[in-house]
Amino acid sequence: PAFLLLALFLPASQVNLKKGVPPDSNNETCTAGAGSLLVEFGILSRLLGDSTFEFVARRAVKALWSLRSNNTGLLGNVVNIQTGHWVGKQSGLGAGLDSFYEYLLKSYILFGEKEDLEMFNDAYRNIQNHLRRGREACNEGEGDPPLYVNVNMFTGQLMNTWIDSLQAFFPGLQVLIGDVEDAICLHAFYYAIWKRYGALPERYNWQLQAPDVPFYPLRPELVESTYLLYQATKNPFYLHVGMDILQSLEKYTKAKCGYATLHHVVEKTKEDRMESFFLSETCKYLYLLFDEENPLHKSGNKYMFTTEGHIVSVDERFRNSLWEDILPGEEESAEKIKPNELKAVNFTSNCNRVPEERRYLLPLKSNYMRQIDRMVGLI
Repeated sequence: PAFLLLALFLPASQVNLKKGVPPDSNNETCTAGAGSLLVEFGILSRLLGDSTFEFVARRAVKALWSLRSNNTGLLGNVVNIQTGHWVGKQSGLGAGLDSFYEYLLKSYILFGEKEDLEMFNDAYRNIQNHLRRGREACNEGEGDPPLYVNVNMFTGQLMNTWIDSLQAFFPGLQVLIGDVEDAICLHAFYYAIWKRYGALPERYNWQLQAPDVPFYPLRPELVESTYLLYQATKNPFYLHVGMDILQSLEKYTKAKCGYATLHHVVEKTKEDRMESFFLSETCKYLYLLFDEENPLHKSGNKYMFTTEGHIVSVDERFRNSLWEDILPGEEESAEKIKPNELKAVNFTSNCNRVPEERRYLLPLKSNYMRQIDRMVGLI
C-alpha cells in the first residue's frame, strides 16, 4: 500500500496496515527512508521468485536518483513524495541520507547489478567533490584533517557547522569500498569526540567545539566503523577503541534494568529509555570486535550487515533473478559485475595496500592525532 497511487513511485512514510495510507498522512519523507529498501526487498523477491518487492524498491531508488541536483549531483534529505520538491535541501552523510548511500553499495555487493555500483560511484565522487573538507591525504601533507560537512544540495555551499552522530557510519562504508586511509582519518575524528565526552552527542558543532544536540541514545555507528576498520587492518588500536567505548557505556549509561540513553553527554544525566538498536547493533558490533574466533570471521567475507545490523549471506544465488528485466527497457543496467571488480572512484588506498608493518603502529601519525584532539577541544 505504501507505493500505491503515488506518481513518483516513492513510498509513503506512514501506512495503516488495515486501511492503507491514511488520507491525512504526511507527504514528506527522508531520502534514506524512501531509498533504503533495496537489500531487504531484493532478498525477499529473489527468495520467493516474485519480482514485485525488488521492483518497487528499485523504482523508488531510481526516482530519488532522478531528482538529484543537475549542478552538484547531490540529493537533499527530505522530499515531498507527491511533487518531488525537495523540502530539505541539506546534503550530508548523516540523518536523512546515510543508509541511501549505504544501500547503493550493499545492494551491488549482494545482487551484482551494475547500475547500483554506477550510482554509488557517482554519489561517492560528488560527496568527495562537495562535502569533503581538509587536506587531500589522511596521513600526509599539510592542512586540516579531512571532514565531511553539510552543504546545500544545489550550490554545494556550507549550510551549518555541525555533524551528527549518524555520520560515524561512513568510515565503515569506506572500508567496504577500500578507501581505508580516508576511513582511518574520519573515524579518528569521531573517536576524539567520544574521548572528550565518553559518548557521541547527537550533533556536534565542530566550529564551536561543543554539542549542538547533547543527548546520546546509545547509537551503534562509531562501534560499527571501529569493528570494520579492525577487520580491514587488524590494528590492535581499534581493540583499544572498542574497550574505551565499552568502559564508557558501563560507566555512564548502565542502569538497573539495562542501559539508558544519555540525556546530556556533558552532565551525564539519563533518560528512561533504551533503544532497540543498542542490543541489535551496538552490542553486536562490540561483541564481534572482540570475538576473533566467531564463525562470521572464518566465512571468507560471505556475510554482510544490513543497515539495522542484521546478518545476511552474500550468496551467489542472490545474483540470479528469475526475471529478465526488473525495470522494463533497461536491459543494459541488468548487467552483472563480478565481486572482485568492485572499485570506487576517488579513493586513496585499499585494504591490500595497508602495509603490514603499520598494523602495530597508530593508524594515524601522532601529529595528526594531536591535531584532531585539538580540533575537538581535547587538548
